[in-house]
Amino acid sequence: MPTQDDLYPSRLGGREQIIPRQDPVVYGGEPTKSGASLERAQLDHYEKNGYLVLPGYMPEMVEPLLAEIEQLRGELRGCEELVCEPESDELRTIFNPCGFSGHIERFFRHPKILPLVRQLLGSDVYLMQSRVNNKPAFTGRSFAWHSDFETWHVEDGMPRMRALTAWIMLSESHQHNGPLYVIPGSHKLYVSCCGRTAEDNYKSSLRRQVLGVPRPETMREVLRDREIHAITGMPGTLVIHECNLLHGSPDNISNDPRKVLMCVYNSVENKPVTPFGDLKPRPDFLSSRDYSPVSLAAA
Repeated sequence: MPTQDDLYPSRLGGREQIIPRQDPVVYGGEPTKSGASLERAQLDHYEKNGYLVLPGYMPEMVEPLLAEIEQLRGELRGCEELVCEPESDELRTIFNPCGFSGHIERFFRHPKILPLVRQLLGSDVYLMQSRVNNKPAFTGRSFAWHSDFETWHVEDGMPRMRALTAWIMLSESHQHNGPLYVIPGSHKLYVSCCGRTAEDNYKSSLRRQVLGVPRPETMREVLRDREIHAITGMPGTLVIHECNLLHGSPDNISNDPRKVLMCVYNSVENKPVTPFGDLKPRPDFLSSRDYSPVSLAAA
């Protein structure tokens, strides 16, 4: 794979700094009159805050998706794609459900989802990564503050900020069961983190991320004039968040498990190059090498 200049250096040693974003947030155009489309107010909200929440968007899909995930959970037992909690053998993440389930893969090409993604990214896209995030009741542990792009840039070679994650809530997400926390506006900053990345870092980071996590003093600077927002909602809520948005989640301290199904879309004009952390690429289930543009599935 070709290399190119590193506009977003990170994990180069002991120094940590905040770098201004050098890429657009919204690449696409105005709303369309045919098919699913985001309105101008929604595009403006995404550009300013780095995420969108669409309540009650696809509730009819929840039960079929849950059934499919439960089947995958049994079929993939013992595979690397299943990641457990850092302190137990309870399920934390299932990676690459799109690769194992045609039903899930078609869901992420649904006419109510894919056009929105193309509109925001301004191009055809491919499915870079998919996963189920599972927060068991009482024992589901936190995810530290991080930018997805920082990891994808350093460990996978994603060159620019032209990707996003779309996800559907498969259970209620409320204040007490470890909801996703975001910092609106933080996607316009890039935290160049300290440390250096070892080979196969993913084998430990998927259970507990340490590298790519901004230091407390950096987070104090980010939060100086920004607030933390919890993304909550009912099953069927669709969320889209920008690749560089700082986000994390607390422990699940409730009796209610939390489950979401996610897909990362990358622009076909933003194909990975050699990882900027001078590493071998991570496995395909974390960053797909199939860059074929995806097409709309039947509704």
